[in-house]
Amino acid sequence: MEPVIPILEAENLERSFGPIQALKGISLKVHSGEIVGLLGPNGAGKTTALRILAGILSPSAGWVRIQGVDLREDPLQAKRRLGFLSGDTQPYQRLTPVEMLRYFGQLYQMEESRLRRRIEELVAMLEMRDFAERRCGTLSTGQKQRANIARAFLHEPEVLILDEPTTALDVVTGQFIIQSIRREREAGRAILLSTHIMGEAEYLCDRIYLLHEGLVFDHGSVGDILVRTACSNLNDAFLCYAKP
Repeated sequence: MEPVIPILEAENLERSFGPIQALKGISLKVHSGEIVGLLGPNGAGKTTALRILAGILSPSAGWVRIQGVDLREDPLQAKRRLGFLSGDTQPYQRLTPVEMLRYFGQLYQMEESRLRRRIEELVAMLEMRDFAERRCGTLSTGQKQRANIARAFLHEPEVLILDEPTTALDVVTGQFIIQSIRREREAGRAILLSTHIMGEAEYLCDRIYLLHEGLVFDHGSVGDILVRTACSNLNDAFLCYAKP
């Protein structure tokens, strides 16, 4: 049974770019201790939705609340509760991962002792010791993504919004990131995840919102969606909905 009170909640989000209506009134909820997937083909509106939920874009209509705090009315308080990783996040090339984490920790006004502890924890948890003191510009794609994940997790936010966190990663590194995300769910985080990898979504997500042309066209657990589409896997179910 779902918890009653959502940690992240959005209602009737709309967003237009000139004559193009990217979102047409989507609503969603994410509760503590669950991973919710936001899936859809390219151009469905996923990235627009995630950027609105993270407070980077403003909606044309609708609202977002994080732990009951309205993102538009009190953006600083809402964003303190949020960790965001976009699909094109890049670390600062001239900083080391440790320097970057220290910089963001100071932006979040973390106490020095807590910041030092969190950096040590994340370097260990994400197995970054071999490159934690190397400039990010010299790191591999997988190493950079571990540093990006550490930045999103740093201040122990109640909500994580992750846009394609395993894009362009090899199988080993991708699986490592997936396990890190699962640990955050076990710690009680509310996680909203976008991915193009249906097997990843099937493995990770407690519930899924399927998005197409700016609208949610199905929502529920993987099992619920498979039953409704009479499909044996999420990939086939997705194609069943997305085909012209």
